[in-house]
Amino acid sequence: MHDIEPFYKWRDSYVASEDDRSPFHGRTYSEFSFTQKIYNYFIHPQWDEFGSSTLYMKILFVDYDEQFAIIELIGEWNDCLQNDVMYLKRNIVDELTPLGIKKFVLVCENVLNFHGSDDCYYEEWFEDLSEDRGWICFLNLNKHVEEEMVLTGIQHYVNLGKEFNDVNWRRLKPRLLVQSIELLITEGVKKISF
Repeated sequence: MHDIEPFYKWRDSYVASEDDRSPFHGRTYSEFSFTQKIYNYFIHPQWDEFGSSTLYMKILFVDYDEQFAIIELIGEWNDCLQNDVMYLKRNIVDELTPLGIKKFVLVCENVLNFHGSDDCYYEEWFEDLSEDRGWICFLNLNKHVEEEMVLTGIQHYVNLGKEFNDVNWRRLKPRLLVQSIELLITEGVKKISF
């Protein structure tokens, strides 16, 4: 797991630690000191801790004018024992929404497991965004993770499912990725080539 780095090809346009409005502004990283773990396996030091002991993230891109954020996740999403969605909502989302961010893309292909609890924080997040026609989208969920999320009822508040899985998002620029996802969400377009 220590070989899995956050996506870095957009760093010429955005770096969260250099963005004075980012929750991670001013963070410094080591390329050599591995201290964070998931399942007793060290993870790459570029991942950011946000309150959870099992789930880490990297804010890959934020566009304040276009009002979106793209976040990559790694680890175990555990709402049952760790209340990870609370940390995500309070420590990240609640910092970005007052700055105008109303569209959230979460890349979830490295989310290894999901343990649901209830859908209260997802509902709150959805309601915070719905007045401004915002949305939340989970990309590239593993099948077993998606199934557990559906059992918890998250799909009522978050866009997830077949049309958002197997998205080759790395080859797109951030704005094009968000525009393509928005077409899927708002118009139900099923034939977008990622």
